[in-house]
Amino acid sequence: MTKFLISKLIKNHKAITEPGVRAAYGKLAGGLGIVCNLVLFVIKFIAGFVSGSVAVMSDAFNNLSDMGSSVVSLIGTIAASQHADEEHPFGHGRFEYIASLIVSFIIMMVGFELLRSSLDKVLQGEQVAFSWMTVAVLVFSMLVKLWMYVSNRYIGKTIQSMVIRAAAQDSLNDVFATGAVLVAAFLGLVLPWPVDGIMGMLISVLIMFAGFGIARDTITVLLGTPPDPVLVEQIYAMLLQREGIEGVHDLIIHDYGPGRRMASVHAEVPVDGDIVKIHEVIDATEKEIQKELGVHIVIHMDPISVGNEKVEALKQMALECIHQVNPVFGLHDFRITDGEHNINLIFDLEVPYSIKPAERVKAVAEIKERIKAQDSRFSVVIQVDDKI
Repeated sequence: MTKFLISKLIKNHKAITEPGVRAAYGKLAGGLGIVCNLVLFVIKFIAGFVSGSVAVMSDAFNNLSDMGSSVVSLIGTIAASQHADEEHPFGHGRFEYIASLIVSFIIMMVGFELLRSSLDKVLQGEQVAFSWMTVAVLVFSMLVKLWMYVSNRYIGKTIQSMVIRAAAQDSLNDVFATGAVLVAAFLGLVLPWPVDGIMGMLISVLIMFAGFGIARDTITVLLGTPPDPVLVEQIYAMLLQREGIEGVHDLIIHDYGPGRRMASVHAEVPVDGDIVKIHEVIDATEKEIQKELGVHIVIHMDPISVGNEKVEALKQMALECIHQVNPVFGLHDFRITDGEHNINLIFDLEVPYSIKPAERVKAVAEIKERIKAQDSRFSVVIQVDDKI
C-alpha cells in the first residue's frame, strides 16, 4: 500500500537524493499521519465517552498528540527542504531535527496530563462497563497503527529521516499501548480493581518514555555524534586507493541535516611528489566522494617523508613505545629534524575520547620517557589528537 501511494503521488520517486523528492516523501508521511490520527482520535473519543473508559480516552488523546506531531513533522520537512541562503549558507536541514525535538515535547506533555487523569481514576476506584464497540474500535486502531508503523519505517529508512523514524517508533508504541487498553477492557470483567485507571497510568508512562527517547536522540544529533563507521571506512578506502596518497587522518564530518554532510580530512602525500599532479588527484577524489557518498569534502595535504629508511625506523620505534603505554593509541604526521647532538621527533598522538585529561598527560610523559630511553639525543614533541 505504501509503495503504491509513493509511486502514484510522488513524481520521480526513485531520485531520493533530490531535495524536492525527499520533501515529497516527508509530506506524504506527514499527511498520512494527520489523516489517520485524526480519524482514530474521533473514533476513540466517542468510544471512550460512551463507555466512560479513561484508558480509551487516554489513548484517544495520545492519537491527538500524534496528529500534532505529524503537523510539526510536515512543517519541519517543508522547512528543511528550503535552499541555502545568505543567513543559512549550509541550508535548513537541521530544522528537521528541531521539529523532532518539538514532537518529543508534545508527546511528553500529553503523557504527563494523561498520567494525572489516570491517577485520579485509580484513586476514585471507578469501574467501567465492558463494550464490544470499544473492543472493535481498539482492534481497528491497532491495525491502523501497525500499518502506519510499517509505512513510516519504510519512508524514514528510504530518505534517512530522523523525524519520520521517530513517528514510526511512536506508532509501534501505540500498537502496544492500545493493546494494553484492550487487555484492560477484558480484565475489568473479572477483577475488582480499577484496571482501567491502572492501565491508563501505564500507557501514560509509556507515552512519556517514548517522548523522552525521541528528545534524547535528537539532542544527541544536535550536539554532534561520531560519524557513521561505514561512511568513514568508505571515505578512507576511496582516499587510500588513489595514487600518491600514503595515509589519511583527522576525518571530521559535520551534519547539517539529512543529505547535507560536509567533511574535512588530512591526506598524507610524499614531500617530494609532483604538487600539481597530487592536487589533481585530490581534486578528483573530492568530486568522486561528493558524487558517490553525497559528502562535500575538503582534503588537506600533509607532506611526509616516504622511503626514508631512517625516518621509517624511528617512526616504528616511536609507535612501539606508544603501544607499550597503550595499545589503542596511534600516531600520524611523523617527522624529524636531524642533528648531530639533538634529534627532534615530532608527531601527532591519536588518543580515544574516553581517555581523561589527567590520563593523557601521564601517558604523554611516559611515552616521551620511553622514547628518550632509546637514545639520549631524542627530543620528543607530541600533539595530542582525539581518535574517532
